[in-house]
Amino acid sequence: MKIAIVNDKLLALNTLKRIVQSVPYYQVIWTAKNGKEAIDKCQENTPDLILMDLFMPVMDGVSATQNIMKYSPCAILLVTSNKEDHISQVYAAMGYGALDVVDTPVIDTENFSNMTDKLLGKIAMIAKLIKKSSTPSKIKSESKNPIFTSMELVAIGSSTGGPKALATILSKLPANFNAAIAIVQHVDSHFSSGFADWLNQQTPLPVRLAVPGDRLQKGTVLVAGTNDHLCLKSDLTLAYTKNPIDYPYRPSVDVFFHSLAQHWKKKGTAILLTGMGKDGAAGLNALKLQGWDTIAQNQESCIVYGMPKAAVELNAATQVLSLEGIVTDLQKFLHN
Repeated sequence: MKIAIVNDKLLALNTLKRIVQSVPYYQVIWTAKNGKEAIDKCQENTPDLILMDLFMPVMDGVSATQNIMKYSPCAILLVTSNKEDHISQVYAAMGYGALDVVDTPVIDTENFSNMTDKLLGKIAMIAKLIKKSSTPSKIKSESKNPIFTSMELVAIGSSTGGPKALATILSKLPANFNAAIAIVQHVDSHFSSGFADWLNQQTPLPVRLAVPGDRLQKGTVLVAGTNDHLCLKSDLTLAYTKNPIDYPYRPSVDVFFHSLAQHWKKKGTAILLTGMGKDGAAGLNALKLQGWDTIAQNQESCIVYGMPKAAVELNAATQVLSLEGIVTDLQKFLHN
């Protein structure tokens, strides 16, 4: 896999380069000391993955991510220090298409080995997203008699560019929204709490992480919060499952959508937003077959037209809409 590194600190750049080159399959094809230099090099030689720092002179990682994803799109992993202290910048970059975030390994610290393992783990996960896709098996039913519910439900799956798209949609929904909302966004569990807090600031609706045993609640947004897969059980409580263990998308939209198809008997609305890969397409199709309103984000408004495209090609979407069109469609759940 061809990898580029963007970091203005020479020690950090060399450290990252050594870590990447410790894996035979990975090749560092260029490095850059600021975002502008990265944009120029990316246009000449686009890598499979960029390890992007957030704070640099001349041009920061947020602006560089925005430009690269517009003109030379590729996978971008934010590698920066003290990421918890810079949530707004992290989500700005993720809104433009960055896939994930991880701490920069610091040499001569007791956490260096652990930080290195986390970085390589993120890179390996992204390698799977770029090179391989698969469809997880359906979650087995825990009961032959699922409970019926009359509550309206909106289920949303998203990945690359998802935070910005989700914020756009949720910011337009009022506090009296008459449906439960469940979100599966590809984001590492170490960052899920900050993600939920950030979303909570974008909408009048309460947003929190889903915990095992939770029930979907009208007017509340529940967000998948672990690296395991969120699923709905036969008693209509939420749970997390490790299976499928080798599935590269974690948490998986497909797993959640399939569980809804099995256990949520009222027809709901399922939405598949911007994202790399194919996760969610098969699950969206399963919901369509159950009579759900299934929506794929249109290409023009996507940061990465991967997941919605897979759904459209599978004929899994009853509608293909822009973000504004999705908001309009959700008006059906407003209180009169």
